[in-house]
Amino acid sequence: MKDIVQELENRRAIARAGGGDARIAAQHAKGKLTARERIDLLLDEGSFEEFDMFVAHRCTDFGMEQSRPSGDGVVTGWGTVNGRMVYVFSQDFTVFGGSLSETHAEKICKIMDMAIQNGAPVIGINDSGGARIQEGVASLAGYAEVFQRNVMASGVVPQISVIMGPCAGGAVYSPAMTDFIFMVKDSSYMFVTGPDVVKTVTNEVVTAEELGGASTHTRKSSVADGAFENDVEALSEIRRLVDFLPLSNREKPPTRPYFDAHDRIEPSLDTLIPDNANTPYDMNELIRKLADEGDFFEIQAEFAKNILTGFIRLEGTTVGVVANQPMVLAGCLDIDSSRKAARFVRFCDAFEIPILTLVDVPGFLPGTGQEYGGVIKHGAKLLFAYGEATVPKVTVITRKAYGGAYDVMSSKHLRGDFNYAWPTAEIAVMGAKGAVEILYRSELGDPEKIAARTADYESRFANPFVAAEKGFIDEVIAPRSTRKRVCRAFASLRGKQQKNPWKKHDNIPL
Repeated sequence: MKDIVQELENRRAIARAGGGDARIAAQHAKGKLTARERIDLLLDEGSFEEFDMFVAHRCTDFGMEQSRPSGDGVVTGWGTVNGRMVYVFSQDFTVFGGSLSETHAEKICKIMDMAIQNGAPVIGINDSGGARIQEGVASLAGYAEVFQRNVMASGVVPQISVIMGPCAGGAVYSPAMTDFIFMVKDSSYMFVTGPDVVKTVTNEVVTAEELGGASTHTRKSSVADGAFENDVEALSEIRRLVDFLPLSNREKPPTRPYFDAHDRIEPSLDTLIPDNANTPYDMNELIRKLADEGDFFEIQAEFAKNILTGFIRLEGTTVGVVANQPMVLAGCLDIDSSRKAARFVRFCDAFEIPILTLVDVPGFLPGTGQEYGGVIKHGAKLLFAYGEATVPKVTVITRKAYGGAYDVMSSKHLRGDFNYAWPTAEIAVMGAKGAVEILYRSELGDPEKIAARTADYESRFANPFVAAEKGFIDEVIAPRSTRKRVCRAFASLRGKQQKNPWKKHDNIPL
């Protein structure tokens, strides 16, 4: 018996060693952790239960039968993050460059199937050279099996991808279908075709970092939701994100102990809006002053900065926030911000996370660039997302809410549950200057008359009371009491039940 147990321990030691000391040292030299070190940092200490440690590939071509390392380049299993179950796979770059084979894919598919069945998030740590060339179409079939499970898991359990090395070719499509993608600066990259292929086909000379690095995907393409300085920071922040998310669509968002009074009054909010309607202010300040302990986990902070998305807690419970940012493009909606917010709203709705919308929007960004780029259809994505959402929706208009953008930003007409406005709110078809120039075109040559007309328009429409008279605004509230009013609104909506008409699925304007 002792010999058998010793053999088990020996086999485990070999499996844990991955590609061996030399390759582990090379991984560390690049500033990267190994697959198992990453899992140890991600999960609670001692909670990891590994699956398929001894699985080996079945390929016999190109001399592959001479090297059959245990685990086949990926570590899979389950564990806990702050006591809550998650499934995880971590690709091991020290074994065949983390390349995906038929058996490598089977290991990933097994934990994804279990995650869907048992209702727990899937966290994928990607560090792979792509499909294993020696296995040919079998490795491509393996990718497709993973893709299919990404589709089946979407909206059922949260899926988080952490890119911690190369992720190229077909490999990028699995993360692309997950809910969140995070990268590590200077050591991770994603692209469909690498720099060498790009140079051959298009004669463009580009580095891997420029083509698919963290900066590119967080600022330009919006493929990634965030980027971190190193592996340790990335895994720490993933733990923080998991704390905000429900385990599956069968559960409500988690509630944690909080030490912030739900009826806290914030007098500083009374002076947040500048006297000049064209002067910007930082919407981040409002978000943090509403949140429990000022904690805000922002999603896609570097992309489409004219809108803010992320998670806060109110009375200990997760709430998704969508907020116009007047500091960037005056808070206008455009193609990028509409796409960013629409995806976030749909995620929240899929997982029963209530949505708080903070509105200061002068309209959609004008210009040929926007129109040619399809702002109509992209703007409709956000409209569609809010309109189909059945989760509790609370909206606060702080300043401008003009034109179609007023409708889009979770208005009462899109089944908003509580729609509040500050006294500084301006709810109208357009700004006073533009409206007067259209209504009184014949008087444009007389500046005094136009000034008087503008002042008259502002007094009649540049306030929340016309909308309140019609019931489109439920209440005009004092800025200082916003946290109290919003917390009470969400508390009253905890039992909300709303269903959309039966359909196979909708046809969102993609």
